[in-house]
Amino acid sequence: METPQEPRRLTDGEKEAWHALAGVLVRLPGALDAQLQRDAGVSHVEYQVMAMLSEAPERTMRMSEVAGYTGTSLSRLSHLVKRLEKSDWVRRTPDPADGRYTLATLTDTGREKVVATAPGHAEAVSRYVFEPLTLAQQRQLRDIGRRIWGTVAPDDHCLPPS
Repeated sequence: METPQEPRRLTDGEKEAWHALAGVLVRLPGALDAQLQRDAGVSHVEYQVMAMLSEAPERTMRMSEVAGYTGTSLSRLSHLVKRLEKSDWVRRTPDPADGRYTLATLTDTGREKVVATAPGHAEAVSRYVFEPLTLAQQRQLRDIGRRIWGTVAPDDHCLPPS
């Protein structure tokens, strides 16, 4: 008769590392969101969408691609983009290459909003993430983030190249 295997438990060191990471995962998005709301009147995900579009060719992407990059459902993204359209920051149009898709395009007004918002956001990211770390720790953070991302989502095309 086989003896049942003990369930996997985290070591004390793993628990400490996990609690630290979990705390960052919970608190960092809120801190970044608060800065963006206070300084620019946009949420973190709204800024992510506009910043991503600002870097895309012709400032345009398929909504499904934007949803993938932001980890948002198409339904939630559609509501979010509707709010951005009301401010004339983003516009949606059918994809002329395939009408089954919808394109999101950052407008000139939206680009101006991104340009005005970027310095404050970069300052917050720097203050919360990079200033507390040495350059070596920043490289380690990058490598650790890539490794975990690759394990959680190995087929994710959003993972930046090494």
